[in-house]
Amino acid sequence: MWRCLLLFLSGCWLLGHTAVTDSLNVAVLADWGGVPFAPYHTQHQVAVAQELGRLNQEQGLDFILSLGDHFYYDGVRDAQDPRFKQTFEQVFSQSTLQNVPWFLVSGNHDHKGNVSAQIHYSELSHLWKYPSLYYSLLFPVLGSNVTLTVLMIDTVVLCGNTWNQEQPVGPENLTEAEQQWDWIQNSLSTTRSDYVLVAGHYPVWSIGHHGPTTCLKERLRPLLKKYRVSAYVSGHDHNLQMIREDDGTAYVVSGSGAFEDTDSAHRNSVPQAWQLFSSPVNQTKGGVAYFKFCSDHMTVSFMQTDGKCVFQIQLPSRRWE
Repeated sequence: MWRCLLLFLSGCWLLGHTAVTDSLNVAVLADWGGVPFAPYHTQHQVAVAQELGRLNQEQGLDFILSLGDHFYYDGVRDAQDPRFKQTFEQVFSQSTLQNVPWFLVSGNHDHKGNVSAQIHYSELSHLWKYPSLYYSLLFPVLGSNVTLTVLMIDTVVLCGNTWNQEQPVGPENLTEAEQQWDWIQNSLSTTRSDYVLVAGHYPVWSIGHHGPTTCLKERLRPLLKKYRVSAYVSGHDHNLQMIREDDGTAYVVSGSGAFEDTDSAHRNSVPQAWQLFSSPVNQTKGGVAYFKFCSDHMTVSFMQTDGKCVFQIQLPSRRWE
């Protein structure tokens, strides 16, 4: 089952920063799941958490999209698993982050454990927002009549888990996968938002270790193009990438939450002209993707953990395409 979360800035819900602004500011990251032994996090993960805190303090963060592999290497056992505190709460503990909600979907390592426990943890944490395996979000941009729709999808349900191979080999439950495909198409065909993000763990395109995901190339990519999705955002490969096709369809990989991977083994799997930026090829550090949605355009910035912006691109609102 799924549900749509309709989130408007009001007196009863404060998203991130409280200053009056004419933009909606979002951080996107994945693969921040630490390690299954003390201290249960990596130094890079701590640096990413510090960068998120700095971003909120200096630029503003309304919410965070967390795109899977929250707990390496085998997910969690139950909602009382100590990894929630060890790898999440005690790492992303900056005071500036304590009013910034996280919206989550699972990755392949989460599905090796108890994903239902991660969903249940939403009842125990005021920051952790994970209502269902897949769901939609609707946000306004303050000071305008512009809205953002985010479809949070479970790519492991759609395509299968990777287990001991690099590519998923098909869904474990075909009926559940087809139900989600139907929901994705219906949601995209009916949204009228000025910006639409589709967010999942596996990438459609990637030059990194895992490379493009065949299942998503075949079934999701045509939907992204048909319904003029603003961007598809993902993780799985542990780096930062901006890929944009000739027709403007944009793909963001932001998977360096706990590790940095310089592997560009699949560089030839993506047309060279589409590869606008990647941290392995451009030899920059990992960090987070930072989205700013305004009335007529959105900006995507790649932020290193030292606060340096190493790439930035402006993309149009769907209304102005």
